[in-house]
Amino acid sequence: MEDMTPLTMPLKTPAELAADHGWTKVLAFGAHPDDLDFGAAATVAGLTRAGVEVTYVVMTDGDAGGFEAENQHTMTERRHREQREAAAHLGVQDVEYLGERDGYLEASHAVMAKVVEAMRRHRPDAVFTMSPERDWDRLQRSHPDHLAAGEAVVRASYPAVENPFAYPELAARGLEAFHLKWLVVYCHPAARSNLAVDVTGFEQDKLAALRFHASQHPDVAAMEAFVLDGMEQLHRDWLAAAGSAAAGGTADSSVPAETVSVPDHPTSSTTAVTADGRRRFVETFQLVSVNDPTTISGF
Repeated sequence: MEDMTPLTMPLKTPAELAADHGWTKVLAFGAHPDDLDFGAAATVAGLTRAGVEVTYVVMTDGDAGGFEAENQHTMTERRHREQREAAAHLGVQDVEYLGERDGYLEASHAVMAKVVEAMRRHRPDAVFTMSPERDWDRLQRSHPDHLAAGEAVVRASYPAVENPFAYPELAARGLEAFHLKWLVVYCHPAARSNLAVDVTGFEQDKLAALRFHASQHPDVAAMEAFVLDGMEQLHRDWLAAAGSAAAGGTADSSVPAETVSVPDHPTSSTTAVTADGRRRFVETFQLVSVNDPTTISGF
């Protein structure tokens, strides 16, 4: 994969991202119901709109979340329902649940076997996963379940999913090993970002998906403002970085985005607003090439 930094990463629409990498099927993992929708819902909406088949895999039941006095069984049912409704709005093909206990997720072999099973059964072109890396700048991203989910998925992606000797009971069921090409990491430290996705036009799909998770949002208006402002700021940060890189300097996100010029940069999204005055929005990821034509595999 081309070495990219936040200063040089191109800005892609979801459709362009899928076309560039040949993605037709995506498997997306989250630790809890709503994690994927916070981290990637606008991109997911754009991918499904472009014809990509997306399946969610939620690793815990989310029974420890919420602000109301509900028992764990009722909360599990509610959060499953909320996630199914949110995913359906985004065009997600299906939602699967691994059934782990909220707050107790570990990157154990039992969990990794479930992850590998899902990967081999779906055989996706790309896997979305939470980051296994702690974010000291924004610690709430680094819920222990988030880190465990990321660690389990990354370890499953290499080498377990491609190792025919890993979890032989899966091969006995006809679930053959295969080589995953791409990991798309979200909920990651900002310094790891090397992919910016222009999700302008899909921001309302993200908000709509998040509204379905009503058990998690005591103040919906504040949540929506936080999400929109965050995606808009990511676009401003990209503009400042890209403009500075084009000029041979370093990024300065304090520069008003409306004033940034990005000559010959491979994107049409070089202003802070669209031609008709709408705000622009971005989601960022850490894109990891797991296998490419130059890869030498070893277990």
